[in-house]
Amino acid sequence: MVPPDAGPVLCGIARGALEQVLRGADVARPSGAWLDEPGAAFVTLTRGGALRGCIGTLQAFRPLRTDVADNAVAAATRDPRFPPLPPAHLDSTAIEVSVLSPPVDLEVTSEADALRRLRPHVDGVILTYDRHRGTFLPQVWEQLPEPARFLAHLKRKAGLAADWWDPGVRLQRYTVTAYHEGS
Repeated sequence: MVPPDAGPVLCGIARGALEQVLRGADVARPSGAWLDEPGAAFVTLTRGGALRGCIGTLQAFRPLRTDVADNAVAAATRDPRFPPLPPAHLDSTAIEVSVLSPPVDLEVTSEADALRRLRPHVDGVILTYDRHRGTFLPQVWEQLPEPARFLAHLKRKAGLAADWWDPGVRLQRYTVTAYHEGS
C-alpha cells in the first residue's frame, strides 16, 4: 500500500537514480517497508512541457523502489523515441511517477462496446492482439479525450491499423496515482 505522502519519496528515488547514472552522484536510499513491496510504475520525463521519455512496468514483479529507479533510468537512456538524456539537461527535466493498480480484464463484445465501457481520464488501457501490444496511461486522455480517438491511437501504438478490430483483441484497464516532482 503506497502512503498518501509517497510523491516526494518516489520522485526522489527517480531523480536520485538519474543523478547516480548520469552524473555518478552518491544518493540517499529512502526507507519504508512499502518501498520493498512489489509495485508497477511508469516514469515520465518532460523538458519545457514536452515529453522526453516514458518507460514503465505494467505488472508488479519487483520492489517498487527498484521499479521506479530502473524505469527512470530507462526513460532517460533507453526510450527509443529519444536520444539519451545528456547530464546537462537533468536539472531542467521534470519527473512524474505513476504507480499502477493491477490491470483487470475489460470484457467487451465489440469495438463499440469497448468505446462505451472506457472511462476517459480514469482508465489506463492495455491492448493486446497476437504479438501486438500497447498501453496508454490515463494521462493520455488529456491529449485524446474522445474514446474513439484514444483507442485508434492505442491500436496504432500497438502496430495495428487505427480502423482495425478483431474479436480476439484483449483489453485491460488500470488506474494510476500520479506524483509530480515538487507537489
